[in-house]
This record gives sequence, structure tokens and C-alpha cells, in this order.
Amino acid sequence: MSDSHPVDVHVGKRLKNLRLMRQMTQGDVAKKLTISFQQVQKYELGRNRISASKLYEIAAILDVQISYFFEGLDETGGGGPVLDPEIAKLAGQLAQLPPGAVKHNITGLITAVISERAA
Repeated sequence: MSDSHPVDVHVGKRLKNLRLMRQMTQGDVAKKLTISFQQVQKYELGRNRISASKLYEIAAILDVQISYFFEGLDETGGGGPVLDPEIAKLAGQLAQLPPGAVKHNITGLITAVISERAA
């Protein structure tokens, strides 16, 4: 049983999802924060609360607004699941593609495969 606050767990999940999308390891983030990778792991699991100053640094490292970490919270402080690492990596790669035909065709292919599989 975890004593972690649901908001800390949510922020940790958002950190992990974004780190995976950016194709960074816990060690990569830890090195930039000058902390241990174990500390990053504790943040991601919601076992340790991230201070405001650390969250500010993390947002800068991962190139997002601090509000990103709180998106998706519901009234109870809960949020969504952690993305599968392969899905997070793919989402990060897809986000790096410039708008245009290639990106449109890739997303169309994914949609077609999902639709075919559901039928």
C-alpha cells in the first residue's frame, strides 16, 4: 500500500511518459539535475515529492511548461496510466516529424491498421 499523494503519483507518471518520449534514460535526467537515477525513479513512482525548484528544472530539461505535469488530473487528484515505453518512443518520434504528407500518411496508416483490427 502506498502513502504517496495521488498528485505526486500523477506528476511522476507524466515525468516518466515525457522522459520516454524524449528518449532519455533516468540516468540522463539525473545527470542534468545532479541527482541519482534512483531519485528520478522515486519521483516517477511518486514515492518522493518533486520540489517546485526541481520541477522547474525538469520542465526546462524536457522542454515543456510546468503545467504539463498537472494536465489530466481529475477532481480526486488521479490521472491516467504510464505509457508503454515503445508507444512513448514512437509518439516522441512522430512529434519530431514536420507537418506534411509523410506525417499525415504515417498517422493515416496507424489509423487504418487500428480500424482494420477492430473490424
